[in-house]
Amino acid sequence: MSSYNVRSPRADEFINHAEILDTLAYAEAHKSDAALARSILEKARTNLAPAHDHGTTLTHREASVLLACEDPQVNAEIRQLARDIKQAYYGNRIVLFAPLYLSNYCVNGCLYCPYHAKNRDIPRRKLTQEEIRAEVVALQDMGHKRLAIEAGEDPIHNPLSYILESLETIYGTKHKNGAIRRVNANIAATTEDAYRQLKAAEIGTYILFQETYHRARYEELHPSGPKADYAWHTEAHDRAMAAGIDDVGLGVLFGLEGYAYEFAGLLMHAEHLEARFGVGPHTISVPRICPADDIDTKDFPDAISDEIFRKIVAVIRIAVPYTGMIISTRESQRSREQVLEIGISQISGGSRTSVGGYAETTHAEQDSAQFDVSDHRTLDEVVRWLLELGYVPSFCTACYREGRTGDRFMSLVKTGKIADCCTPNALMTLKEYLEDYASPETRALGEKMISKEVPMLLNERVRRITEKNLAAIAEGKRDFRF
Repeated sequence: MSSYNVRSPRADEFINHAEILDTLAYAEAHKSDAALARSILEKARTNLAPAHDHGTTLTHREASVLLACEDPQVNAEIRQLARDIKQAYYGNRIVLFAPLYLSNYCVNGCLYCPYHAKNRDIPRRKLTQEEIRAEVVALQDMGHKRLAIEAGEDPIHNPLSYILESLETIYGTKHKNGAIRRVNANIAATTEDAYRQLKAAEIGTYILFQETYHRARYEELHPSGPKADYAWHTEAHDRAMAAGIDDVGLGVLFGLEGYAYEFAGLLMHAEHLEARFGVGPHTISVPRICPADDIDTKDFPDAISDEIFRKIVAVIRIAVPYTGMIISTRESQRSREQVLEIGISQISGGSRTSVGGYAETTHAEQDSAQFDVSDHRTLDEVVRWLLELGYVPSFCTACYREGRTGDRFMSLVKTGKIADCCTPNALMTLKEYLEDYASPETRALGEKMISKEVPMLLNERVRRITEKNLAAIAEGKRDFRF
């Protein structure tokens, strides 16, 4: 029996089953201990102290106590601290992106995904490079600057060479004032050499969802294909970071196993990356099981309620304050609105989860979707909604392009210095969107937001440069960044 070792390269040791069970038992035993919960909150609250070197993280055990807490007043304090930490680290900025599905060919047998190899009903498709260009033009014409590419695992249809060629096509496609400036990659676990090639191709963040950290459940849900190897999949982020990819993203599909188990495993994974590489996850995604072709959520009794979902988001924000948190269009407008203020910092907008879904919006194309989209609004409608809620929609990709990745990015985030870059970059990319793509109603709201935010920039030099660049954008110039 393996023992828990946060620095171990072995999955069974850094995501240790016995440690998770002990953690859950401890949290259950202390779920009514308000004094303990408040002491944990006090530790997390040090991140708000002006002179503090931000970035204090809670252990998976401490965070699990907060998640299990049943005291209504303490739970209210949890939500408030999550709001305060979100504001301290991310202000009112929300980064926008879109997924781009390249291919739904897949050799894996994942029981929760309609791409599984035995599904004969879903139309299979792989985009040609010309079709990828058409997708990118459609995305650029919406206003997107940041994409996350997605593809099923299939060594014949979707080899690494196809992914690399697709990245070159995406970065090389320009239409009008459009440009994709950052491409994150959400593709199957691969070798260290392949990660080096992805790094050389200039991906932003390498994203890989664990799906479930419970090994027995993982093996039950993945009966066939390369993904059936739990250790190979779970250790993928280590190989990516060893290959030089600075920014990696974690995620778990809530609903496949008990949420408290998954929550503890997710935080243990974040602790492991921090302990072994000195850099925790750049992002954490929080998808939950939802309906899709050939998939019925009734088959997954561990599916979580909206209330539990919101609490998970709040406690992750408190426990790992430096990480970006992502929510997709699996969630409805109402659900997304409820978690924006307590933790989420990145959302997708105008998304299609089908292969070829941006350039071709026929019903047949949507039949190839990986999951059902709950938020069907256009990107412009999402931008307007964010502005109405008081957020600054951001299309910023500056940190990645300026080399502020990995430990360099984290040190700026943890000390609060990143705000001198992020806020002006958000305002300048918002201005680009307003000039090139926004509806008149959205443009009016956006200009009002910019006029409000610029005077609030505390650094006089940054404020002066921002004002100059905003004027230049209005005159037709593009791509300014700090």
